[in-house]
Amino acid sequence: MSDDNPFAPPTPASRQVPQPSAQPPAAPPASGGAEPGSQGLGPQAPEPHVPEPHVPEPHVPEPQGQGQQTAGPHAQRQQVPGPVGQHVPASPAQLYPARPSGEHLRQVHPAAGTVPPPPPGGAPRARGLRAGTVALVATLALFAGLVGGIGGSALMNAREDDARLVDAALPEARGGEPIRRPEGSVAAIAAEALPSVVSIAVRSAEGEATGSGMVLKENGYILTNNHVVAGAGSGVPIFVTFSDGHEKRAKIVGATPDYDLAVLKVGEKGLTPLVLGDSDDVVVGDDVLAAGSPLGLDATVTTGIVSALHRPVQAGEQATTAFIDAIQTDAAINPGNSGGPLLNSAGEVIGINSAIAQAPGSLTATGNIGLGFAIPSNQARRTAEQLIETGEATFPVIGVLLDQTYQGEGVKVAASAQGGRPPVTPGGPADTAGIVPGDVILAIDGRPVSRSDELIVAIRALAPGDAVTLRVRSGAEGDGREVRVVLDEKTSG
Repeated sequence: MSDDNPFAPPTPASRQVPQPSAQPPAAPPASGGAEPGSQGLGPQAPEPHVPEPHVPEPHVPEPQGQGQQTAGPHAQRQQVPGPVGQHVPASPAQLYPARPSGEHLRQVHPAAGTVPPPPPGGAPRARGLRAGTVALVATLALFAGLVGGIGGSALMNAREDDARLVDAALPEARGGEPIRRPEGSVAAIAAEALPSVVSIAVRSAEGEATGSGMVLKENGYILTNNHVVAGAGSGVPIFVTFSDGHEKRAKIVGATPDYDLAVLKVGEKGLTPLVLGDSDDVVVGDDVLAAGSPLGLDATVTTGIVSALHRPVQAGEQATTAFIDAIQTDAAINPGNSGGPLLNSAGEVIGINSAIAQAPGSLTATGNIGLGFAIPSNQARRTAEQLIETGEATFPVIGVLLDQTYQGEGVKVAASAQGGRPPVTPGGPADTAGIVPGDVILAIDGRPVSRSDELIVAIRALAPGDAVTLRVRSGAEGDGREVRVVLDEKTSG
């Protein structure tokens, strides 16, 4: 080998030092050291190893010779057995992986401590950085970083100053023709409807209950929900606030808890009423707009579609439950929307917003969840006319009591009396049609029913005197039979 140290990589020719012809004298062994081994490694005097505060740059050439082992980078230091049982300190090449072929590193001695003399033969010794040199370099680096930071900050400030415009005015919208809102657009419907939508407040010692309403006639009649004004007994005042902000005190003309509707009267004339459309023409998917005062926010409009029809809904106070054959919508309806109109794309009222669904486990309505319900406008028209004319409203019945415990197909007529009332009213519509206690009603006018409230709301959506066709099964008749029933009348209240 060309170098005295068999563990070091070959020294390039340009850096080799001519060796004397005579064998150089061996260096005296270090205290406690061992004679160099004779396993083909050549004579070598181990260099003293001084601990270094900094991590030295390791030698990585592949070890040569016999009796050597190479460990991974995290292995403990090993010792190579010598010829006489002594141990030679392991070369750095044994503690780190070998570098790729052709890459030669020069070993750096520790920066602190005594540096050993050059090896015999005049070979140049490795050079290291003195402590003072390191401190000077660190100081210069710190100073350069400080100067660079100040310069960079100044440069950024200069760039920001250059980026600021002298004129800070932002672009303005182009002038020209006004935005066109065609007939039937949400904006057009809202502009036409909102002047006829009112906010209603019942102010008592316990607080204020609020809701919504709509102008029904130009001479001061207002339509709303019964549950909005149910607390206005014993002289508790009711106030109606119009879209222009003026307020009028109102009185109740008539109310019905069975349909959850009420008509009020204010001392105003020349009002613009909203038109009640035909709710029988409504289909699922129709666009709708809900207007009212949710949470006391007057003149609020939301939009959606008709999500479903003929939803059996129980609305109003628990003691005076109303059964509604409701229109379901996903237009946002919240507390305070009660009594406000649900309009179609022609601006006609197709329903009176009355209820919202509650999440499972909720005891009170918490707000819109996309399930709102409205009383169909045909029902609202019929009931409002009765309340204006007589102060009372009527609803149709077939004259039977229903078994609420029955589970199965259809709806079962009670088999025995309940609360002293017979299951089938003698001489009533059902008795006349041949319906008997224990019969099961499967459908009304071809629409299947599976729950008691479905049959009730289907009947109450009609008028007294209307005729319906019921499919009834007695005992084990199979598909049952069809019977015609003329609805009777009962006064609400």
